[in-house]
Amino acid sequence: MANFDIAPIVHALNDIRSNWRDAQHRARHPDAREFPSRDALARIAGQLKGALFPMRLGPQDMRHESENFYVGYTLSTALQALQEQAALELRYVARRDDPDIAQVERQAHASVAAFAAALPRLRELLDSDVLAAYQGDPAARSVDEVLLCYPGVLALIHHRIAHQLYQEGLPLLARIVAELAHSETGIDIHPGATIGPGLFIDHGTGVVIGETARIGQRVRIYQAVTLGAKRFPVGADGALEKGLARHPTVEDEVVIYAGATILGHITLGRGAIIGGNVWITEDVAPGTTITQASLRSTPKSTAEHAAPATLASA
Repeated sequence: MANFDIAPIVHALNDIRSNWRDAQHRARHPDAREFPSRDALARIAGQLKGALFPMRLGPQDMRHESENFYVGYTLSTALQALQEQAALELRYVARRDDPDIAQVERQAHASVAAFAAALPRLRELLDSDVLAAYQGDPAARSVDEVLLCYPGVLALIHHRIAHQLYQEGLPLLARIVAELAHSETGIDIHPGATIGPGLFIDHGTGVVIGETARIGQRVRIYQAVTLGAKRFPVGADGALEKGLARHPTVEDEVVIYAGATILGHITLGRGAIIGGNVWITEDVAPGTTITQASLRSTPKSTAEHAAPATLASA
């Protein structure tokens, strides 16, 4: 077996880590982790999925008579672990202010308790998503197939969990949970996005939904659709301004076909149909159908806005 002189590499990496931590004003806690764990959140997300759907996403030997016991035990384990991760995030956020550890623990407990109380409502939302996928796809043979196999449903399970964590003041944990699904499905939903019941993401690969997007009820989105920002305002200090509404609002019963790019703080009106590979940067009236052909025939006064769609679909 070959031997390598790794001592100088270890020392060099230590120096680089130390310089980074000093530059970022990181506290030094040699006896404890100071940052949430992606691996821990993956385990917690798996436990939560099992508790929400015990007979389909729980253990393979699950029986109906033991559902409540399994759900109770699994939730208790998951929520305890989630509280530990929440405390890590809250301590990390307050690291420059010499945080009151007891107050951090109380806040972590309150946030996780509120998250737990919302789980029945999340299950109802997810039931509507599963049903929308089953009813919207002629290839689906059962709701069980949809729940077990469809990447859009998996992404929405993670999003519903992540969005609730985001709402409870735990955006870093929320982002980790969302990115776990992004890595597995290719569907990128920011946990800040507000999504109504009955969303069907068909196929799904390449879908991007931004932080301030708002999606109504019974919406259908196909693969490679982007609900993104048109521009990023810069403050007086030259840094990007955070938290501004910059993504689309999609009203009820809208259909967006594959490859469409919808940019900016605009509204797609109820029942609108957006064709494939179009580029939209203006409001769309309710009930309107937008296609590449309709954009090419737009009057010259608005053709400037349509031009990217024509070029993008060429």
